Amino acid sequence: MTPSISLRGVGRRFGSRGSTVEAVTGVDLDVAPGEFVVIVGPSGCGKSTVLNMVAGLFPPTSGEILVDGRLVSGVNPQVGYVTQQDNLLPWRVLVENVELPMELGVRKTTPQERRARALALIERVGLKGFENHYPHELSGGMRQRINIIRTLSYNPQIILMDEPFGPLDAMTRGVLQQELLNLWSEQRKTVLFITHDLMEAIALGDKVVVMSARPGRVKAVETVDIPRPRVLSEVTKDPRFHRIHDRLSDLIWQELHQQVAGAAHG
Repeated sequence: MTPSISLRGVGRRFGSRGSTVEAVTGVDLDVAPGEFVVIVGPSGCGKSTVLNMVAGLFPPTSGEILVDGRLVSGVNPQVGYVTQQDNLLPWRVLVENVELPMELGVRKTTPQERRARALALIERVGLKGFENHYPHELSGGMRQRINIIRTLSYNPQIILMDEPFGPLDAMTRGVLQQELLNLWSEQRKTVLFITHDLMEAIALGDKVVVMSARPGRVKAVETVDIPRPRVLSEVTKDPRFHRIHDRLSDLIWQELHQQVAGAAHG
């Protein structure tokens, strides 16, 4: 089976003020169709750099990235991208914001089709009745729900998510994590998800990829053998959850220690 996402020896360097920073190097990773893969690692290890390269926002300086077997050579509008910031248009009401990707998308849809899909998604995430509210009239959690379903609206088969719940309070984050799990279970999109939260990574993912300190490499890939469908309040009680958490936590602390030691000697 052809991987949905494939990275082969991927590296990326950035130049600034006459110096070069190697963000990631030698990254090899495959994400199967319908798989939910989460990347964790120390701050600055290149997690977001990897996601941006998969999205085609900039090319690798070494290696290659393939999406559905095709070499990534630019922005792919059929890959959805959810960021921390919702970037909702303030002059458009909620339903119009959800419709926007369908208006701009590669798939032709009628206004009636766009409106029907937008309303169905809004109801799906519990926001029926807020269709004609502007973004400033919604809470952060509400806006992030819209951020997610806006990406789902044009039905991309691959979704990239860069710490989408990072800015939210713990209670709202838990609700949206469960909502994301439910949506993913129904639609089985391929998801590549970035987080700093190891508990979130294990609760959501089929696999957790641990990256080393900069320059980021794949240090380990852990399969999460906790059955689906998952209820977050129950997942953390599973003994397998704690065994995985302990192993990955040790790996991340090793990288943090090396990062701090390297900075001290730098």
